[in-house]
Amino acid sequence: MPRVKKALKAKSKHKKVLSSTKGHYGARSRLFKTAKQSNIKALQYSFRDRKNKKRSFKALWISRINAASRSLGITYSKLMFALNKKNILLNRKILSDLAVNDSSTFEKVVKTATK
Repeated sequence: MPRVKKALKAKSKHKKVLSSTKGHYGARSRLFKTAKQSNIKALQYSFRDRKNKKRSFKALWISRINAASRSLGITYSKLMFALNKKNILLNRKILSDLAVNDSSTFEKVVKTATK
């Protein structure tokens, strides 16, 4: 029985890993073993940061709403309570967008909520 070398399979596997670590620094983009480790770590970072991205955007929206609402004389927490009490179903992303891009509409929403 002939010996199986797996040269094509190994080469394609190495090529796949090295191409995914193309922009990494030094040996991490050139040597297979370190590239493989670097790739695993990069995927872990990307998984973690996809979750953190959602948190950081929510924090950004809240700070924008808070800044805009304070200029109208109401705090963020009181505004959100008033919106929920009046059953105005606008999420933080939409409120933030209104506060930044369309301040007159945001003002109307705040006045409607605080009546």
